[in-house]
Amino acid sequence: MEKLGDLAAFGTAVCWSLSAIFFENASRKAGALAVNFWKVFLALFFLAFAGMAFRGMPFPFDATPRAWLYLSLSGVIGFVISDYFLFNAYILIGSRITVVFQALTPLFTALIAFIFLGERMRLVRLFGMSIVICGILMVVVSRQKKQKHEGKTFASSKKGYVFAFLSSVFQALGLIFSKTGLGDYSAISGTQIRILTAIAGFAIQAVLTGQTAQVFKIAPRERGTFKNMLIGAIFGPFLGVVFSLFALQNTEAGTASTLMALTPVLIIPASILILRQKVHALEIAGATVAVCGAALFFLL
Repeated sequence: MEKLGDLAAFGTAVCWSLSAIFFENASRKAGALAVNFWKVFLALFFLAFAGMAFRGMPFPFDATPRAWLYLSLSGVIGFVISDYFLFNAYILIGSRITVVFQALTPLFTALIAFIFLGERMRLVRLFGMSIVICGILMVVVSRQKKQKHEGKTFASSKKGYVFAFLSSVFQALGLIFSKTGLGDYSAISGTQIRILTAIAGFAIQAVLTGQTAQVFKIAPRERGTFKNMLIGAIFGPFLGVVFSLFALQNTEAGTASTLMALTPVLIIPASILILRQKVHALEIAGATVAVCGAALFFLL
């Protein structure tokens, strides 16, 4: 089952890469908060069908109070709080620089798992983690070349760096709460609990920020935008999150998080095929290095 867990973690990165393409298009028109709300709202219905098909119940009626507690906390931390810092970091310093800090998530996950769960990682897997992160950083370095000519100082981007750092920390913490609360429970139903909490969190955020009209009225009426959100919801909070929880159930938290961190690399072929973007040689080299690192998890 550990190999299946590793494969699910890799599948998570693939799904999140595809969802990012569609969510990017939707966010440009509807805004980040609207996309965040509708992606989890739509995913809830997909999960209900999946729960009915595989478990005979559409919603997690059989979840224990402990599962509800930890998975709800994971939903708040991993979806609402982490995404708040993540999307604001995109605005302040750009996605290319933000991705660098996202590569820290596996390290934080492994550290938190070591402290609270007593998990150990074999030396070869630590080596694989290092290779994956090096590959990701190579890709990011290639993407940042143009920013060197923009004259941005550290002081002007300090808040963005802090937000990107906090996003990676909360992502790691959310993964640990998911692993703790899920146990042997269904990954589908566990995802539903996280998403129900996230729906409430994003709705409250819309009210507090005065964006209720944009989130609940304007965004759903834009057909092209809503279609992108729908497709993104299938690959992201539906398939992607279910795979991620299955991976956390069946492999070490640090290992799962490392393979999920391949998203910045795996998005390259999606960008080429779907968005027709040009990719530098260093990005391709980084992708190759990262894939070699990920292969260590399957072969050793």
